[in-house]
Amino acid sequence: MPIIIDFDSTFLQTEALEELAAISLAHVSAGERESVYAHIQALTNSAMEGKLSFHESLAQRMAVLSLHRDHLAPCVALLKTQVTPSFVRNRAFFGTHQGDVYIISNGFRELIEPVVADYGIDAGHVLANTFTIDEATGRITGFDAQNPLAYGRKSDVLRTLALEGEIHVIGDGYTDAEMRLSGVAHKFFLFTENIFRESVFDKADHVAPSFDEFLYVNKLPMTISYPKNRIKVLLLENVHPRAEEIFRNEGYQVEFHKDAMAEDELCEAVKGVHILGIRSKTQVTRRVVEQGTRLMAVGAFCIGTNQIDLTACAEAGVVAFNAPYSNTRSVVELAIGEIIALMRQLHPVSADLHQGKWTKSASHSYEVRGKKLGIVGYGNIGSQLSVLAENLGMEVWYYDVVEKLAMGNARKCASLEELLAKCDVVSLHVDGRRENTTMFGSAEFDAMKQGSIFLNLARGHVVDLAALKAAFESGKLLGAGIDVFPYEPKSNQETFVNDLRGIPNLILTPHIGGSTQEAQANIGEYVPKLVLDYINTGSSHGSVNFPPIQLPKQGVNHRMLHIHRNMPGILSKINRIFEAHGINIESQYLKTNEYMGYVITEVNRAYDEEVMDALRGIDGTIKFRVLY
Repeated sequence: MPIIIDFDSTFLQTEALEELAAISLAHVSAGERESVYAHIQALTNSAMEGKLSFHESLAQRMAVLSLHRDHLAPCVALLKTQVTPSFVRNRAFFGTHQGDVYIISNGFRELIEPVVADYGIDAGHVLANTFTIDEATGRITGFDAQNPLAYGRKSDVLRTLALEGEIHVIGDGYTDAEMRLSGVAHKFFLFTENIFRESVFDKADHVAPSFDEFLYVNKLPMTISYPKNRIKVLLLENVHPRAEEIFRNEGYQVEFHKDAMAEDELCEAVKGVHILGIRSKTQVTRRVVEQGTRLMAVGAFCIGTNQIDLTACAEAGVVAFNAPYSNTRSVVELAIGEIIALMRQLHPVSADLHQGKWTKSASHSYEVRGKKLGIVGYGNIGSQLSVLAENLGMEVWYYDVVEKLAMGNARKCASLEELLAKCDVVSLHVDGRRENTTMFGSAEFDAMKQGSIFLNLARGHVVDLAALKAAFESGKLLGAGIDVFPYEPKSNQETFVNDLRGIPNLILTPHIGGSTQEAQANIGEYVPKLVLDYINTGSSHGSVNFPPIQLPKQGVNHRMLHIHRNMPGILSKINRIFEAHGINIESQYLKTNEYMGYVITEVNRAYDEEVMDALRGIDGTIKFRVLY
């Protein structure tokens, strides 16, 4: 199958003549250089989009330049660093298919030949324009006007080659499409890794965002196992822009939404999606997982994962990640700020002052120094709150159902009741598991000290809000800070409706514990890296529902990932298949949990499609894929 590849903006990330122009203009003023450079770019684009004849465009570009033979070598050296990444990645393909690959370009042979030679493309397979050079002075005087490519007539050049077989053209411009439109080539692949020309879009048989895509569609050998441009990412709830940037830089398709989605909407949106990114409002239910037949990973850009049906994800072979540490400091600082504000009655006196009331008084206003802070749930946030509160002079007590090592001088209470009776401030930092629903209700508020402070920056469903309101009305509570609610608006346009509104010295915040620029940026980096590590290497380290496997860097071997129900004998069946096909296992990793097993096997490249079919056919298989 003959493959015709354009050079500028296709094999190369840039336009070679523009780079040559920049080198030739290095001695002129910046303003003049930018003016000429912009003019050349405009002429290039006009020709590529079919708005100006190529010959006229080329003639005008050459007319404004003062080029010399000495400019060619540094330009070639630069161009060798500007080869398109997906061509670099698939360098081995050119070595094994060099007889099938041709470069047909309206650029110049003197710049193209030395670049493509590094990829095993013979000079005889390069068809391009040539410079005319004054041998005496070395000045480049123009170009060979007898060459059909000086007029952009790629179709004529291709026709003279008389190639046999189905001819495929890869390019980004009108003259590339013309080879297909004229009937000389059979298919035109619009290459968009470097530039997208909308004027050529409707003339393409296929859009190829990378050379990987072209190889994949034509079932040709690739350096990677799946084109990255085919992986779709859906990001909801206004996750940090850094996350979108990371996924796009990886070559993935990214769809971004500021708001959460209701179940019906998400069931439709998740179809065809490989990676779903959410925060705390979006509910990833079993029905959503069932509709997301291509889902590979769900990333929770927050601490909690109770909004995700982790069992349904595991049973479907969908890995889930969260960010358990990235916003810890932000939540802790909000807790400290609210403790001080509530102890000093800042919220009500500020409201009075906004209404013109001067209510200066020390009544019910206290220092935090010397007060007892009770932390319910001594995990990442609770323990860090413990350290900061102690530095403020507070006496810290904590209670956790799991044995935890105390930080600093914090002391553990034997029971929740002991903590409630002892402490002036009680702060909840428990997880969102179902068993914790309304774990804090009337009995717990009754057990607290009179005139105490209460904080819930954990999960909305862990507190009975009616009991909280009653504790205020009875005078049990001096103040409270609530950041999370059993029901939260899906977007900033929805009205917040709650019986706690209007209560004095009750600070209500719209689930912003982790909503600082620093925390969101950290999460925007952390979660995508875990997801990419899983997609690219198979590593499940950091997952909340997969058996955790941290893998070494992959070498030349192929890595086969087998996700299956936790059933006896699966590993034996996998290895019997390898044995039956004479495949030597280079390394193998297995871990299981309650729902599933995860086997990663590294083998050499010598195997056929039957092996993969057999592995997929093992009873209990959930998902299977190969990485290389």
